[in-house]
Amino acid sequence: MPQTFLEQSVAVASILLLVGMLLAFIRLLKGPDDADRIVALDLISILIVALLALFAIYADETSFLDVAIAYALVAFLGTVALARFRMRTGAASEPGKTGAGRRR
Repeated sequence: MPQTFLEQSVAVASILLLVGMLLAFIRLLKGPDDADRIVALDLISILIVALLALFAIYADETSFLDVAIAYALVAFLGTVALARFRMRTGAASEPGKTGAGRRR
């Protein structure tokens, strides 16, 4: 059964997004630093938003875009909260660590 160009494009883009999520998940597990893990988690969130937008295009259903926007807002707040937590716990000011948010 032949597929349309849209279906082929969605399939290829979905595979690329899932590979990106897998690579970001590996970085999330390996680290080596908390900042790397926070960035990996943020990247996974961005890729999930892109996957939701891609599915909205494929299904021709705009309600998935609303879900993607809401998820993006929550993910952004989560990233900011994790970054502030890391800054307050002093992980950025430990010896050997780099960070501009040192408090004296």
